[in-house]
Amino acid sequence: MPMTTEEAGKRGGLAVKKKYGPSFYAEIGRKGGRATKKTYGPEFYSMIGEKGGERVKEKHGPAFYSEIGKKGGRTRARKQMGFDF
Repeated sequence: MPMTTEEAGKRGGLAVKKKYGPSFYAEIGRKGGRATKKTYGPEFYSMIGEKGGERVKEKHGPAFYSEIGKKGGRTRARKQMGFDF
């Protein structure tokens, strides 16, 4: 049975990961980020961040932000002040 495109992509990705390691992905990510910033400017990142935030708000609602804020606050308190909830 022939391999699907998805299977081939996964095999190729695993082969690249094995050959070059995690630092390879970090470096190509930095290069891509610099190229995007150079092409589109910093306003681009602001725009896509706003779009992503709007999408999350539509999907999860205001209670989601309240809950993740509480989780973050508890984590910070544990790390900074040794409190345990």
